[in-house]
Formats: sequence, C-alpha cells, structure tokens
Amino acid sequence: MAIVSGPGAMVRHRLRPRNCIRFLAGMAFLSTGLLNADTAYFQRILFDNSITPDRYYHSAGKASEPSTLRLAGGKLPVETNTFFTGPNALRLDWTSNPQGGWEAEIRVYEWRNRTIYFPGDTLYFWCYAPTAIRSVDLPRMVLKDEDKNFTRPLDLAHFTKDIPAGKWTQIQVPLDRFSTASVHSFDPHRTNTVFFIQGAADNVKHTLIVDEVKIDSAATVAEQSTPRPPERVEAKGYERHVDVSWAPVEDKHLARYVIYRSLDGGPFHPIGIQVPGVERYEDILDKPDEKAAYKIKASNRAYGESEFSAEASASTHAMTDDELLTMVQEACFRYYWDGAHPVSGMTRENTPGNDDIVATGASGFGIMALVVGADRGFITRAQAVERLVKITSFLAKADRFHGALPHFLNGATGKRMPVFGMYDNGADLVETSFLMEGLLAARQYFRGNSEAEKTLYRQITDLWKTVDWSWFRRAENSGFLYWHWSPEYSWHINHRLTGWNEVMITYLLAIASPTHGVPASLYYTGWAGVPNEYINGHTYFGIKLDVGMGTGGPLFFTDYSYMGFDPRGLRDRFTNYFDNNRNMARINRAYCIKNPGHFKGYGENCWGVTAVDGPEGYVPYEPTPRLDDGTIAPTGALAAFPYTPKASMQALKYFYRELGDRLWGEYGFRDAFNQQEDWFSRIYMGLNQAPIVVMIENYRTGLVWKNFMANPEIRPMLDRIGFKPDAMQTR
Repeated sequence: MAIVSGPGAMVRHRLRPRNCIRFLAGMAFLSTGLLNADTAYFQRILFDNSITPDRYYHSAGKASEPSTLRLAGGKLPVETNTFFTGPNALRLDWTSNPQGGWEAEIRVYEWRNRTIYFPGDTLYFWCYAPTAIRSVDLPRMVLKDEDKNFTRPLDLAHFTKDIPAGKWTQIQVPLDRFSTASVHSFDPHRTNTVFFIQGAADNVKHTLIVDEVKIDSAATVAEQSTPRPPERVEAKGYERHVDVSWAPVEDKHLARYVIYRSLDGGPFHPIGIQVPGVERYEDILDKPDEKAAYKIKASNRAYGESEFSAEASASTHAMTDDELLTMVQEACFRYYWDGAHPVSGMTRENTPGNDDIVATGASGFGIMALVVGADRGFITRAQAVERLVKITSFLAKADRFHGALPHFLNGATGKRMPVFGMYDNGADLVETSFLMEGLLAARQYFRGNSEAEKTLYRQITDLWKTVDWSWFRRAENSGFLYWHWSPEYSWHINHRLTGWNEVMITYLLAIASPTHGVPASLYYTGWAGVPNEYINGHTYFGIKLDVGMGTGGPLFFTDYSYMGFDPRGLRDRFTNYFDNNRNMARINRAYCIKNPGHFKGYGENCWGVTAVDGPEGYVPYEPTPRLDDGTIAPTGALAAFPYTPKASMQALKYFYRELGDRLWGEYGFRDAFNQQEDWFSRIYMGLNQAPIVVMIENYRTGLVWKNFMANPEIRPMLDRIGFKPDAMQTR
C-alpha cells in the first residue's frame, strides 16, 4: 500500500472490485432557473469514476496492427488500485508502431434531461505513469461535439513536460487550441467525446492512468479558496454497507466531498467522492461484522482539501428480512426527502439530471412515499405535514389547465416545461391522476386536529375538486378520456386513453370526482373499450392472464394505478386485478428464468423486466424477445412485493448482496442494470424509487391502500362501475 501524490490520490485499500405509451419523443431544454451544485458539477465533469470496476461502459477503443491498445470487451479497462479521485480511474496501455494506429474514446454519460454544455474554457485531466513517459511519446488528443463535429489532433507535448513515474500530473489544454477538422464548426462547449490517439511511433509499451477529465474555467480554478470541513458526520452500519452522512458545506468554492475510511483501526485512505448537494455516501463492504471509521473533507475545483471532519464509525451486521425491507424503503424514500426540489418540495424527474425539472406524476408517487416515511419514523409526522403543505401551496399557484397539471414543471417557478416537445406544453391528465392518487392517500392519513393538518386537508381537497376530468372527454357524448390538452395546440397529440396499461387510475378518479366527474360507463367504453387490447385469456409458462396485452407488458403496469387503489378482493366483469397483477409478475419472473435471450444474470433471483432507461436510452421493456435486451430494473421485482413476496425478497437479496457494490447508492437501488453489457445506470428516477417504498409497505401493512381507499369518493365510484367482492386466489 502506498499513497500517490496529489489531493485525494491513493492506491486502493481493500475496496471490493466487483409502452411504453407514456413517453413521447422530445428534447429537454436547459432550464433558466436556479441551478444547484449537482447540475453545476456535471457542467464541468466529463469523467470522474466508473460504477463498474472492470471496464468503463461509456468508452471504446480500436487498434490497427502493428500498433496495440489493451481493451476489456471493447471498452477501456478500469484501474481500481491507483486513482486521483476514488474509487477508480481509466487505464491506457498501448504500443505505437509505424504503419499502425490506435484510438481510445471517453464519452460523456448522457442520461435523461442532461443538456451537454460546458461553459468553461480549458480541458483538464490528471494522468499517472508507472514508468516515466517522455512528453513527445504521449498520445495526441481529439475532441468531438454533440453534432459529431471533430477537431484536428493536438500533440500533448505542447501542454506538458515529461510525465514522471509514480506521480500524478494534471494536463491543461485551452479549448481555443482545438481547431475544427470536420465540415461544420466544432463547438467545444458541447463536447461529448474525448479521444486519445496514436502519437509518436516509438514501438514501446506505455501505460497511462487517466482520471478526472473536465472542462472548467481557468480563471475560476485559479482563485479557489479551501472550504471548511463538513460537520455532523454520522455513520450507520447495515448488512453489507455503511451509510455515511454529513451536514452540507455552504461554500461557493465547494466542488466535491472526499470520503476517507479506516478499516479495523488502520490509517485513513480516500475511497470515493460525492458531488455537492448530495451529503451522503454508501460504502459497500465485503460482509457483515466489519468495522469502519470515516472522515470527510471538502474539496474545491483546484483540488484543495479542507481539514478532516470529526470521525464517525459503524459496523456491518447480519439483518433479518424485515430489517432489510426497512433498509430498502428508507434509502429509496430519501430520493423524495433529501433529493426533492428545495423550493417546491416536488420530486425531480431524475437525479443526476436537470435539477429544475420536477415531475407531476412522480411527485404523486413521492407523496405516498412521504406517508410511508412518516409512518415508519424516517421523518416525524410534523416534518411530513410541513413538506406536504409546501408542495400543495406550490401546486395551487403552478400552471394548471382546466385544473390539470402539465407533465413537468419548473420546480422553482411552477411554470410548465415542455420536456417532450412543443405539443406537450399543457395539461397531462395521466400525470395529474398519479398526483391525485398520492394526494388523496395523504389527505386521509394526515387528518389530525392541528392547524397544519387542517390546512393540508383543505388544500388537497381544493386541488382535487378543481380538476375538470369531464373536459378531457373532448365532447359530451365521448366514451373516452384523452391524455393531453394544450392552450396553444389544443388536442394535437390526440392520444385516447385505453387499456391495458398504467392509466386505470385515471378513469377511476375521473369517475370518482365530486365536482367534474364522468359517467361510470367510460370505464368500459374507454379504459376497457378495445377488447382485443384488453382481454387476454391466454396461458404463459403455465400461468393464465385474464387481461393485458401479450405476456402483460412492462411490469410497472401492476403498480402505478395500484399504489393507492387496493385491488384485493374486488372483481369487475373481467378479472380480480390483484390476481391478474400477481400472474403478470409471475409470468415476468418465469420469462427471466427461461431466459430465451440467454442474457447474463437472468434467473429466479434476478428478474423484473419493465420500461426504463437502458444502456441505449428509454425502451418499454417487457417479457418478450422483441423488447428485451438484458436490462433489469429493481423497481420491477421490488414493487411486486404484494403479489410475489417470496420471489421479490429473493430478488432484493440478490440485488443487494451480489450486485450492491455497483447497484446500491445513496437513494437505494440505482434505476437499472444490464449484466450482459456490464452496464449499471448512474441515475435514480422519480417514477421508480417510490413504487419500491409504497408497494413494500402495502405488502407489509397495507398502509397506503387503506388510506387511499378510505376517501369517501372511492367506494361509491367502485359501486357505480360494478366492482363486486371476490375472494383472491390462493398464493
């Protein structure tokens, strides 16, 4: 073990390597609202760390003989022993020969709603050579922007002296030194790929470890002062990880937190970093009964570090199934508590992401998660009410159209944000129904005598009564509801709501409305109005499915409408929806066990095929070879807990115990993963964390079901539709 020079640099010490019809095509625009530090961080960083410890998914390489470049499955290898900012870096191993060539590329991870724009003027990266490299033997560099325009190669020898052995060196390249080599002009501020290409053909094997690639302002970096150390550091041990948290450091020069760890009383070493705005770090350890101590430093953009914080320590320990469930619920709940928009309290669409974009439907789901959080003691009842009053007060002043809200709002101003295109700039009835599902559950739970709870009850009731569900029929004699309406473009999207999909709750609430309701007949003419798209009756893997398309579609169909609406013991003229949802989950798991695509990882413990952002973007994944590429979303299996508790617990343990070092983070399980591609999402989604929290709780206590169903409008609505009591099938 040896410490490598440079702030935060180290040699690694015992760090374990290891449909959907909802979405419309469109482009997110950079918000003009206040950006917090999380967004600002990703307006500088092109690469900091890899989630996977063997190869970096967002990279590629190629060599032409007789030159060589070492790759791992076509990607750049990840270096886990030596890094500048933990827990890893990228490794370039090459030989440059005459008549040959090689190139290695590092791409920006372009998650949902990430606008690629780097306002800085200088490209920076750190490099480390085990054996010294002359500057003339370094690779050359090329940049490419979002429009695929590229630059002429630059010789790095112009920007650095020789790279010494065993010492980190930062190379700085002013962006104005890159000139366009493509037909159209290269835009350095929209850089999305950094290339290292063959330089001098010296026929010598070289190794260069590259870390912390960023575009920043040279003047800003030069004037950085050192932040003060974090305070109130706490550590809490679980079965395989320690959750470390601290108070935010309010300093304009804060660029990152650096987490240091000591094992078994040994020296402290840096093990990772965290972005500003997220004051929490999940340290994955090998097993139960490991003791660790932690100290945190705050670091500026010039990598100057504060003094150490006070020390906090914890031990991992064996946990019961109930304890594991609570652990997962609390971690996923944090997305809606710690990660909420600071002005509105609403739920962000995704994190990392555009911090100003809040999602209406995801906020409804988050409200149900707040109910669980208050009941489980993750927060106090008073804290939950205060947050909910903030949310409802914001909604009362936000853009609404015939009482319905847009899909996306600016979390600071309440103004509509047409993320999915210009027509999607008005009312979204489905997202509004998800919001109302959450609000109505909260209205019944928080029915105390305090003035705050009375205010909350009144504000929720006003929002609920204001929605003009009947407007979305388009005409008085219409037998359908329509998804969107825009004040500028009217019904241009023209999307009629019919099942089977996630919109059952929209029809239920439209029929239940005490002020602007629609006839109960729309349930059968609209929601279930196209029999060949609703009625199934086929058997898959020996499991019969009464309603639903094919093998059932994405698994989220079984939770979005059923987080509040309790389907147990009820039947309409088609099915008992609890039984039907359970069979859909069982079919999903059986498909993964059979694994017709032969994808790595699939099996009885690893299942949950549902719509999610996969390695190549959004796909409405479902259990069919046509819409399956090996991507699993933890929310699939875990939100199925009420239907398949044993199988869902097996999946939870597999996700946590076998994949936790890549899949577990500060808000619980990351959004998705694909073991076939060695890809693990870096983001968390507002639509996906809450179903885990809420549906686990519905399995454990029925809490959210009980409160939603207790609303006085719900039972009469079911009676009008014709729901009848029905015994559930035996599990």
